Amino acid sequence: MLATTGWTAVHRPEGGTPLRAAALTAWSHARVGGRPVPAADAAPLVVARFFAGLDSAERARLAEGHPLVVGNLDGVPPATRYRANRYGLAQAERVEEARSHDVALTPVDRATATRRAHRFASLAEPGRQILVFDPTGGGHVAEVFGSLDRARRISVVVPGVDSDLITFERTQRRFTAPVGMAESLYEAQRAAAPADRTAVIAWAGYTAPTGVGMDAATGRLAVDGARRLQSLTAALPGRSGVALFCHSYGSVVCGVAAHQLPRRVTDVVVAGSPGMRAETVEELHTSARVWATRDTDDWIADVPHLEVGGLGHGADPVSPGFGARVLSSGTARTHTGYFAPGTGSVANFARIGTGAFDSVECATGDDTCRDGISGTPQD
Repeated sequence: MLATTGWTAVHRPEGGTPLRAAALTAWSHARVGGRPVPAADAAPLVVARFFAGLDSAERARLAEGHPLVVGNLDGVPPATRYRANRYGLAQAERVEEARSHDVALTPVDRATATRRAHRFASLAEPGRQILVFDPTGGGHVAEVFGSLDRARRISVVVPGVDSDLITFERTQRRFTAPVGMAESLYEAQRAAAPADRTAVIAWAGYTAPTGVGMDAATGRLAVDGARRLQSLTAALPGRSGVALFCHSYGSVVCGVAAHQLPRRVTDVVVAGSPGMRAETVEELHTSARVWATRDTDDWIADVPHLEVGGLGHGADPVSPGFGARVLSSGTARTHTGYFAPGTGSVANFARIGTGAFDSVECATGDDTCRDGISGTPQD
């Protein structure tokens, strides 16, 4: 079956530190003014109400005392999460630095610990707004560009395979990593609408497949990712509209999440998609507009768009029968080039992210993909 679908098996190794497990145990016993704190898996609305009832000193104590829980708890105010994650990153960096010198570990494990320590130090640099940080295994992380509290529109970049703490940002091939993708989109939005208030989240907040292997061929990891994505979007502050930009396997996550996304998610955009685990837009059961794009030399076009016995992700989102609004990818190149600055794809993403639908360029060269949409920016 793997041979006929074009996927190969790759094992995802486990690693990292047990810091969050210990943090969750401590959190379960925490109290504020004699009151128990919300459960670590409480609904974002419950968490938001609890933190709204705390003063700034109480929020700070929780952030500093339980950083690896508070920094990952949807419903906690962003500024408090940023504070918590600075502490969590410092704590995790110390652990990995010690592991990097531990002669009881293999040279490979020591080298990995060194890389992780360097990544944590980078994420903790002044001015960075880290919304998610969990060092368990390959890790979960998210970073915000702009102000979530002030934004009129929020964009979330959902990356695909090989997205974890180490690959969250890259010096080489910068715009193929979540941070570079989000930075490029944010700058394109600011250039397209300088007076508009936007924010962009680079969200590697789920366990992505490693390589184009068995995990990438099934929806197993997408199910947990969809739950986390739904929680993130439900917990964003204010009432700003939200657009999702889902690349590669990230589009599988967005497809699985679609039916449970809050109505504030107005647009779901997939690029280089292997499928959304649906045969048509209607099967996604979402009120959001669904857009799709694929570059002409993207190898994902050669992956069979089908689902057999749980393998594969269904129909091709850019096919006419699927029913998505098909965008031009302009000068984008290869499977990882959609967010590169100056490409037609990232320009289109910026227009959707700012609500400038009248200037979106359709793949067909006409206005088909804009049918039924007002050119007036949407709130």
